[in-house]
Amino acid sequence: MTLPPLYRPILLLLAILLVAGCTLLPSAPGATPAPFPGGDAASGGTLIMALGARDPQTLDPALVGDVTSAFVARQIFSGLVRLSNRLAPEPDLAEAWDLGPDGRTYTFRLRPEARFADGAPLTAEDVRYSLERAADPRLAPALPARTYLGDIVGVREKIAGQAERIEGVQVLDERTLTITIDAPKGYFLAKLAHPTSFVVDRRAVERGGARWTERPNGSGPFTIERWDHDRLLVLARNPAFYRQPARLDRVRMLIGAAASNPQVLYEEGDIDITSVPPYALARVRDENNPLSRELLRVPQLSLFYIGMNVRIPPFDDPKVREAFTLLLDRQKIADLSLQGAAQPAAGVLPPGMPGYNPDLPLPAPDVARARALLAESRYGGVAGLPPIAAYGGWSATLRDVAERDLGLTIEVRDYEDFGAFLDALDTNTLPMFSSGWIADYPDPENFLDVLFRSGSGENHFAYGNPEVDALLDRAAIEPDESRRLALYREAERRILADAPLIPLYHDVEYMLVKPYVRGLELTPMGMLDLATVELAR
Repeated sequence: MTLPPLYRPILLLLAILLVAGCTLLPSAPGATPAPFPGGDAASGGTLIMALGARDPQTLDPALVGDVTSAFVARQIFSGLVRLSNRLAPEPDLAEAWDLGPDGRTYTFRLRPEARFADGAPLTAEDVRYSLERAADPRLAPALPARTYLGDIVGVREKIAGQAERIEGVQVLDERTLTITIDAPKGYFLAKLAHPTSFVVDRRAVERGGARWTERPNGSGPFTIERWDHDRLLVLARNPAFYRQPARLDRVRMLIGAAASNPQVLYEEGDIDITSVPPYALARVRDENNPLSRELLRVPQLSLFYIGMNVRIPPFDDPKVREAFTLLLDRQKIADLSLQGAAQPAAGVLPPGMPGYNPDLPLPAPDVARARALLAESRYGGVAGLPPIAAYGGWSATLRDVAERDLGLTIEVRDYEDFGAFLDALDTNTLPMFSSGWIADYPDPENFLDVLFRSGSGENHFAYGNPEVDALLDRAAIEPDESRRLALYREAERRILADAPLIPLYHDVEYMLVKPYVRGLELTPMGMLDLATVELAR
């Protein structure tokens, strides 16, 4: 899932480097939530947090493609499957499923208590409608369904406008449906935990028109109580939630001016959790500072990078791309620029991700080699390069280094609106850009296949290598885990050799959490479920 340049998420939190496990802030002593449907849960207070400078890009699950939107959507909607604290697929709206002998057909049985926030029963037809809608080409030019639902038979045809229905989704009865995928793939269930698969209420969609997400009638732990756009979003407990109702009464999400400088807001007691910016990290980590006792260190399954579009000059020459990978000191960026809140990236996969290769060497800056590569390129050296425009974040750092070491001028441009930046990425129009990716599910396919397969909707590099595609094809259906991971490692090696990106670092989140915030579960995937949180003042 795409992260903004230099984005330090305050909401999507990760715990330890291992893919198993989580950090859990304990529940209040003696607190026992009221089981569904026996009345409201005991009051758990109102959690206050800073969400960001602007509203989420979207609360339509079918269109979610960034971390902030995904976080909020997960509080309002549910899907067939979710990821457990150990990042294994577990039942959500589905109480169980069976996999057929072909390894391709899943039969899901919905919980009888599954319902929308208004109390209406949630049926298999609602699931089918939601999946069909997510793959409807009339919804948007670029659909996340291509990435997250594309394994389902018929989804790609539906997105291409070649089919009215998704062939691989069949409703058997009110509580039962089947989903058939194109080949046995062990990661498929985890993909269903992405917001693209969340169930929406057709009545709310049709009644609300273009603004239906103002009152979406979801099936998650919270509902929207108030939304002052770009100022405040208030979520209230959903008493019809199929699991135990949320402990919190409300969640107040500050937006815009009210959310500026969350570190100060936290220290003044105005919000309950916040990410620590690099400039404040040394002070907060000081053992003599009381704040250090409220600090959590949460490494992320993420990658921040500078991308290069391989079809736009001068990045259409692999020697130019390789030269640019040798300019930045990644260790210095992690240690100094980010105050140790990151691990320098030698490759694509982050530590803790299956298939991560600890033996990949970390490239050191090598200006002489970079000059030689540029001289060997079709452009004949620095003087022959066409004008270069780079967008966002670390592009400014690259510009300064390129000017200092090569005498090369790079024009740095920025998008004020993150949505416009995402649109530009989707159309592959940016020659060079700074961005990031955080895992949607704990599998190397989510990085290597999603970001680098030819024609992938998230392949913003316009990169394509038939040999890499063939490795990804083999890895997707390889039943032996060790061989599968070996295939992904080889794909990563070849991608790095082609140099469509400059890997920079894997983020390490430092989060401050007030002592009275209890039951907050932080997983290595950032699946922050506020339903378990309460305030024990």
